[in-house]
Amino acid sequence: MNVSEVLANTLSPDAAVRDAAEKQLSTASETHFQDYLHMLSAEMAKADAPQQIRIAAGLALKNAVSVRDRTRLAELQTKWLTTVDPAIKVQIKANALQTLQAENVRAGTSAAQFIAALATIELPRNEWPELMPALVRNVGEGSDSLKQSSLTTIGYIAESEDADLRESLSQHSNAILTAVVQGARKEETNNDVRHAAMVALGDSLEFVRTNFENDGERNYIMQVICEATQSPDSRIQAAAFGCLNRIMSLYYDKMKFYMEKALFGLTIVGMGREEDEVAKLAIEFWCTVCEEEINIAEENESMAAEGVTELRPFFNFAGIATREVVPVLLELLTKQDEDAADDEYNTARAAYQCLSLYALCVGGMLISDVLQFVEGNIRSEDWHKRDAAVSAFGAIMEGPELKVLDPLVKQALPVLITMMDDQVLMVKDSAAYTLGKICEQCGSAIDPQLHLPSLIQALFSGLKDSPRMASSCCWALMNLADRFGRDATDIGEENALSKYFKDSVSALLQTTERADADNQLRTASYEVLSSFVSNVGDDEMASVAQLCNVILERLEKTIELRSQIVSADDRNTLEEMQTSLAVVMATITLRLDKEIKPQADRIMQVLLHILNNLPPNSSVPDAIFGTVGALANALEEDFSKYMEAFVPFIYAALANQEEQQLCHMAIGLTSDIARSIGENIAPFCDHFMNHLLNNLQSNTLSQQFKPAILQCFGDIAQAICGHFEKYLDVVMGVLQQASGISVNSETNYEMLEYVIALREGIMDAYGGIIIAMRSGNKANVLAPHIQHIFGFLSVINSDHNKTEPLMRSAMGVMGDLADAFPNGDIAQYFRADWIMSMIREVRSNREYSGRTIDTARWARELVKRQQARCLDWERRNKNFLEGALADVECLLCGFYFLVLYRLVGVWLPSACVFFWYPLL
Repeated sequence: MNVSEVLANTLSPDAAVRDAAEKQLSTASETHFQDYLHMLSAEMAKADAPQQIRIAAGLALKNAVSVRDRTRLAELQTKWLTTVDPAIKVQIKANALQTLQAENVRAGTSAAQFIAALATIELPRNEWPELMPALVRNVGEGSDSLKQSSLTTIGYIAESEDADLRESLSQHSNAILTAVVQGARKEETNNDVRHAAMVALGDSLEFVRTNFENDGERNYIMQVICEATQSPDSRIQAAAFGCLNRIMSLYYDKMKFYMEKALFGLTIVGMGREEDEVAKLAIEFWCTVCEEEINIAEENESMAAEGVTELRPFFNFAGIATREVVPVLLELLTKQDEDAADDEYNTARAAYQCLSLYALCVGGMLISDVLQFVEGNIRSEDWHKRDAAVSAFGAIMEGPELKVLDPLVKQALPVLITMMDDQVLMVKDSAAYTLGKICEQCGSAIDPQLHLPSLIQALFSGLKDSPRMASSCCWALMNLADRFGRDATDIGEENALSKYFKDSVSALLQTTERADADNQLRTASYEVLSSFVSNVGDDEMASVAQLCNVILERLEKTIELRSQIVSADDRNTLEEMQTSLAVVMATITLRLDKEIKPQADRIMQVLLHILNNLPPNSSVPDAIFGTVGALANALEEDFSKYMEAFVPFIYAALANQEEQQLCHMAIGLTSDIARSIGENIAPFCDHFMNHLLNNLQSNTLSQQFKPAILQCFGDIAQAICGHFEKYLDVVMGVLQQASGISVNSETNYEMLEYVIALREGIMDAYGGIIIAMRSGNKANVLAPHIQHIFGFLSVINSDHNKTEPLMRSAMGVMGDLADAFPNGDIAQYFRADWIMSMIREVRSNREYSGRTIDTARWARELVKRQQARCLDWERRNKNFLEGALADVECLLCGFYFLVLYRLVGVWLPSACVFFWYPLL
């Protein structure tokens, strides 16, 4: 294979040539891995080779040993470790290091990516000990291009998230820090080198924690970074502010001195820089400050509530700087770019984000500055200032107390509604978004009589405006529906949405059919439609039923569109439409409940037809499964008639561990169907249980799905009652193994959440199984597992990491156990002191809902009966023993009297008192 020619073909504008070359490289990688890497590395290292060829070779090398998929990555890393000859490895690595010397930095950068990929494999195994010293030496002694490429390599290695690699780098932290700080100093004359050093420093900050603990080293690092913020090169400035952001996130407790001496001023000046990237990163510094202080305040409050006295340092940087930072942010809101794309993150949007975080962090402290700005600009002739005023008001809707915001919102609403007719699109769009924020955060300030008619009319009108404006109106309408929906009034009664429901449905359906509507607007419109269906009063159920026919017709029409697809965009549009319609249908089904039955056959026919004609890796099944779940819940046992046709799709989804979201949906749907059709699920249970058990053992499927699988076991058990006995021993073994996972003081928050969710799943499984065996008159088969269940309950009782769902499930299991053995067969387990203590703790918790407390009361009564039976048993046994002792005494006395009578010829009963009683 001519490597140079093949690499050149991968860059060809001709797709056929490009694909053929990429396939040739892929085949070579699979069949001749060692030779493939060796040839590519040699091509990459050729100083006289075309630069684009060297770059392509570096990219191909990196892709040969590094991919995002973890399973595939492990395979490639093993391949490198086991199939490449050590001598060849040395040559490949030498070629990569040699390429760093390339005058063209892009070639050096491609080599840097490959070196970083190899470092992830070899450094944790101590198999490339000379790499980091070589890179550090390059920075100190090499040419400018070698310095830059080496610093870039250090940055790539340092930014890796591989835990083993990070740990191995700690032994090189001093050398790395020396190299990157040396390159980042103001004395470095080459700005490219200095910029690469600043980027590498930002990537290295986490694993140089030991150096940061040293005052002298920390002072020098901070000096170098602060000096870099004043560089005439905007790239270096931006990288320096990026470092400060990272430092504030990692080392907040060390920043008080530097904030007072330099960072306040540097960042405020930085926010005003003309260079967009510099200004954004300086703004993000204050975003980081706010995020850190919000988190610290929440953590300290939580720890104080638990009686912890050693709290995290809190310096109130944001509060102290409010009067300096907020005016700058408000001014930056006026820097909008009317030509910016919707997803473009510019200075004005960064300022809006920071102002929102500031409001969350300092609450009402910024209101006076913001109101002054709003009042001064809301009626300005300059649309930039009008738009900034509207945006500023929306940015502070979350954070300050509602009692402070309420009168401000009431005063502002008429003005904001009027601004929905502004001549400038951006102002109208900002007004719609701000109204959405008000509906979301301060909905109580909206008077349904005074404000709602004009507000909802303005939003309906906005649906006819540009797609961008219409999308913002959709978001506002969705929040409005949540504000005035069924939760805001008694369920079943007419609510504030009822009179607008028909017009809302009509307007939203028209919006989905706009000629200029993109996928985002159509999806948003259907989401609002779902929200209105969910929240409207029961007096509009007839209208909801009519909407069901419309949505069904639209779903049926999408079936015909499948044959008209000619491009990937067509496919995406169709699938997003089918997904949105299925979601609306699920919502309608949930509202109509049993009234959906006349339409059920037609709904299932359409859904099955869509499923049968979907291409692989489609996103539509997720939404369809949701609709089927809603239909199963509504129809209950009547859903059984669809199982033969539908169950193959569930089996396929449960077995599809690559599409994890779909697999997760299938697990939940299995639970829904089991609860709905009851014993009718029995013919399908062998397959369900096999798939669920396989998923539990899978290394591919996320462990976050395991709690749902365990809960599904409980649902299946309750559905088939005593028939679950055939799966009992296997499932109980799984539950016992899962219950052994515990937490300790070093457990991170993510793992703690998982363990709690896992315990909730275990409890739900136990509850379902106990009820099933009791209902099937097979409670006795639980006997071998009773001790472990009580042991698990005891573990939960002694662990302070408790949630209400977990404790409610624990109360249920305790009560179900007591109810399953009414004759006191396991009464001795209920004698433990912690049992009643655990129940008492749940009953007395004022933060728990009535449902949980009622479950605890129910469990207490059943436990008390078990304890009473245990006492009765003890009393009966005591009486029996006493009676038996008396009987033995009488027999012995009679024998003694007989012996005496035979010896002396007379009865001497009084002798019993003197002889036998002392012995007894």
